[in-house]
Amino acid sequence: MKIRYWLVGLGAAALLASGALAQTFDVKTTTLKNGMKVLVQEDHTIPNVAMYTFCRIGSRNERPGTTGISHFFEHMMFNGAKKYGPGEFDRTMEAAGGANNAYTNRDTTVYQDWFPRSALDLVFELEADRIENLSFDPKVIASERGVVASERRSSVDANNFGILFEQLYATAYTAHPYQWPVVGWMVDIDNWTMDDLKHHFEMGYSPSNATLVVVGDVTADEIFQMAQKKLEPIPSHAPPPKITTTEPEQLGEKRVTVKKYAQLPILMIAYHVPESASPDYYALTLLQTILFSGQSLRLYQRVVDKDQLAIGVNGGFGFSFDPNLLTISAQPKAGIDPQIVEKAVYEELDRVKKEEVTDQEFEKAKNIVLAGFYRQMSTISGRANTLGAYEVFFGDYHKLFTAVDSYNKVSKADLQRVAQKYFGEKNRTVATLIPEKAPEKTEAPK
Repeated sequence: MKIRYWLVGLGAAALLASGALAQTFDVKTTTLKNGMKVLVQEDHTIPNVAMYTFCRIGSRNERPGTTGISHFFEHMMFNGAKKYGPGEFDRTMEAAGGANNAYTNRDTTVYQDWFPRSALDLVFELEADRIENLSFDPKVIASERGVVASERRSSVDANNFGILFEQLYATAYTAHPYQWPVVGWMVDIDNWTMDDLKHHFEMGYSPSNATLVVVGDVTADEIFQMAQKKLEPIPSHAPPPKITTTEPEQLGEKRVTVKKYAQLPILMIAYHVPESASPDYYALTLLQTILFSGQSLRLYQRVVDKDQLAIGVNGGFGFSFDPNLLTISAQPKAGIDPQIVEKAVYEELDRVKKEEVTDQEFEKAKNIVLAGFYRQMSTISGRANTLGAYEVFFGDYHKLFTAVDSYNKVSKADLQRVAQKYFGEKNRTVATLIPEKAPEKTEAPK
């Protein structure tokens, strides 16, 4: 069966546009009567289409008792509706030459369709069917509940990085719903009720809570007409309640230790950073590029190459509606105390706080972001994902075209300022996995 993945990050690569691009990157929009916004960008270079549906529903919109339910619906949306039954969504689309997938994160659930232009009417029909008439067959729910429970066991419970990352977030947040995992706690997965499922679907998949992005061999007029015919009749419901909880300022370093069987220890460090709409976002994006993007950048050079303390180090942060975490993870080599690696990381962070980065580092970071952007924008799929992300996380896709101005306004002093502002001890959470010996095997009775 198809594997649905539940975490994705666009990262810095999707965040830079040139001024010239704004003159040629034409996007047309409309809003349907039921509140769904539609964005269309025509590209007739190949006879293919990418259609992305961004639903503003994620683990952030859950509560204790329903954690993981957004990720569950990522799966359920492929398991049958009124016209197309269980398994038919995939089979029908693939028979028409198309493919699909989806991803869930803390803020959104996004459905992706890639298909030849000839399948345009069919794909709209498939999408309309599952948005309006998703099946809540108890047998299918029970089966899919088992699938997501198994996914949790493999991606978290049996994965040392997964379980430590989960504990890092659960410790770093005191009040905000970013504290629970996207995949959900196992006890909640086992106990969602039918009322929980129907309520979550009604508010999360309401057309007024979604943005549709279509890029490829289409015209805006035909997409608007098709959306009005297929999607506009679908009624909207009340959106998810507004998240009013603000994470209180952290007043001291937090630490969590996990002890379990492992070959090597793991170190993770997190700092609270602002949401995507913050003015500091651009400086932090360039700074994370200087610190983490590639083997020639600061943290890798120091911890892996120079001191040879760890077999790898990486870090960064992604798009978010609310203040997020910038995370750093490293795996110390055998015999290396994680505290030694931790000390080396702090020394490198102190360097960017005390002195400006070099001109070469600064220009290299901008070049990395720019090159990544063009890779992302070179495909209709990448363009659809980026347009939707800007519309949803920045509130307006037009900001895609002015991002270069925001980056050009960032100075080396700004990098130093945000490092001083966010990389402080009081703002830090540290999670460490300490290996234990494997449990002794007991012989089965003869």
